Amino acid sequence: MADELGKLLANNNFTLVHGGGMIGLMGALSRSVKKHGGKVIGVIPEKLNKTGIVSTTDDKTVVTADMGERKKYMTYVSDGFIALPGGFGTLEEILELITLKQLKYHSKPIVIINTNGFYDKLFDLFERLYSENFAKAEYRDLFFITDSPEKAVEYITGYKYTEIKDKWF
Repeated sequence: MADELGKLLANNNFTLVHGGGMIGLMGALSRSVKKHGGKVIGVIPEKLNKTGIVSTTDDKTVVTADMGERKKYMTYVSDGFIALPGGFGTLEEILELITLKQLKYHSKPIVIINTNGFYDKLFDLFERLYSENFAKAEYRDLFFITDSPEKAVEYITGYKYTEIKDKWF
């Protein structure tokens, strides 16, 4: 999945802005973008800027003071966001991006690639949030769910922001 997404990003002239690591799906994605002729920017906090962790193939590496600065930089320079399956960091980042979009701090596309139903339980929790009125059902439109890298790139490419009313404004 990461290899296919990387190929599609490169072929569509997207620059990948990622967490700067060389291991796991993050590393596989960045290597794929590079392999297919694309550009990659890695953004890594100083604490993780270590041999064996930080990618050595990225076109540019930005080292930040901490994770907060990393996320702030990545959110600012990115035109859209795609989440592959991941751990606590991935969950924290994607939920923050959804929240920031809900609160109108950004209007960029968010895609969650649900490979092999990886995020099904999270989406079940989202449905409970909607049914128990902790979140409006319209918030489903804050992000796009797919199991296909092709559909993810199509969504990002054709994205048109639609304002969603939220509970605060």
